[in-house]
Amino acid sequence: MYIFRNIKKGADIGQRDLYLSVRAGDEANLPCNSVTHDQGECNGTTWFFSVSGSTVILVESGQIGNHAHSDRLRLTDKCSLVIKKVTEEDAGQYSCRQYKANQQQGRDSLVLLSVVTMTEPQVNDEVTLRCSVTTRVGCRHTVKWLLQGQDVDKDKDIRTSSSGCSASVTFLTSHYGSTQRSELFTCEVTDDGDNVQTFSPRSSVWWLYLVLALVLVALLITIVAFITWRKMKGTEARESDSVGQTSKPAVNSPETNPATADPEEGVCYASISYTKNTHNKAEVKIETDADEGDEVTYSTVKASTNEPSSLYDTI
Repeated sequence: MYIFRNIKKGADIGQRDLYLSVRAGDEANLPCNSVTHDQGECNGTTWFFSVSGSTVILVESGQIGNHAHSDRLRLTDKCSLVIKKVTEEDAGQYSCRQYKANQQQGRDSLVLLSVVTMTEPQVNDEVTLRCSVTTRVGCRHTVKWLLQGQDVDKDKDIRTSSSGCSASVTFLTSHYGSTQRSELFTCEVTDDGDNVQTFSPRSSVWWLYLVLALVLVALLITIVAFITWRKMKGTEARESDSVGQTSKPAVNSPETNPATADPEEGVCYASISYTKNTHNKAEVKIETDADEGDEVTYSTVKASTNEPSSLYDTI
């Protein structure tokens, strides 16, 4: 268990102990000011995280452990601890300790990490800029808003309030637009070591651009999916027609086989009349059941015998 010390300005500041305030969502780089230079790949460095009386080993002998923070941690070549996408839960004390032959070398290098959050709630025609600092070890910071680098108390159109490690300003939306807020207002955070950091509100215009970009991407995906679906349906329809045409049984044309055509298909039956003459030739008249005016075809057939029955047999 580690004791949080009231760090004041002095020889240790910037050498071994450090206050650091990072905005929520940003990346925090915690230096290890006690690191020795005779180790490879930080194999003699161990990082601890302490808060509310409990301590967790984040990095041991240069290796990131298996814990809730592991997917957001990495070590630099100087054994500094990098935390990605900082949240309020990351606020607390971090200790960097050096080992050699399993023996601790010197004292720990401490970093007290605070997380700054900024919100812009709006009610009707009023907007409130709120800046808060989370330390998880009690408030040790001074927080206030500045307008163009000056104290906002000098502007009569702005209401101010503060509580603990939090400060807010309220004004009419018509006075300052979203872009103006990010350019004119800053939140000043002063830690217990008299180190000052400033943070500006993020313009909501960027969020609008992000939303529009996401909408355009979703629309593009929908259009591509629809075009692909239409192409697939068209291919299936053509394949179905091709299969139907291939498997449909052939129907004899009335011109090629009129005698066997189905009258319901609009094809007429034909009849043959035979008349024997003295020259052993038969004259055949082919008549159809079509309406008057249809074509009539006459053919001359030579009989093989004198008996009409033989002719029919031959035909």
